[in-house]
Amino acid sequence: MPTPHTRHARPDDDEVLGRLDRAAWSPLHAVQPRPEPPYGPFFSEQDPARECLVAELGGVVAGYLRLGSATPLACNAHVRMIRGLAVAEEARGRGVGRALLRAAREEARRQGARRITLRVLGHNTPARKLYESEGFVVEGVLREEFFLDGAYVDDVFMGRSLSAP
Repeated sequence: MPTPHTRHARPDDDEVLGRLDRAAWSPLHAVQPRPEPPYGPFFSEQDPARECLVAELGGVVAGYLRLGSATPLACNAHVRMIRGLAVAEEARGRGVGRALLRAAREEARRQGARRITLRVLGHNTPARKLYESEGFVVEGVLREEFFLDGAYVDDVFMGRSLSAP
């Protein structure tokens, strides 16, 4: 079984990442409705290719992670935020998500960040377990922040220091 290889996204990844993003859509992690055609580009001014890491398995794109500034404020420039993570269904359980999280941690350090944060829906147990296994801890919970599929769902804020391994 090949091990995941991570790299920075390139503009020509737009189409394949857009397809992966739409295929990975799930009410387990999405707060937006399922995307419908016509589809827009994956990369945009708000989500540029330079802020995206890609994981490949055997040369095939298997996942992505968006890593950007937590806010535009200079006083918050030491924090990076994971603003999206998706793994192709056929690649799940093969270390792709873990490889992307580790690559994001290294990229955030390279950029001079001291912390990395993310938000995850409270009912997304698989993702929360993965994040916890990679050193993220719950730092806050917005109770019943979203109403999804007829139920109120918590928005969980997690973070970790980049000084620890």
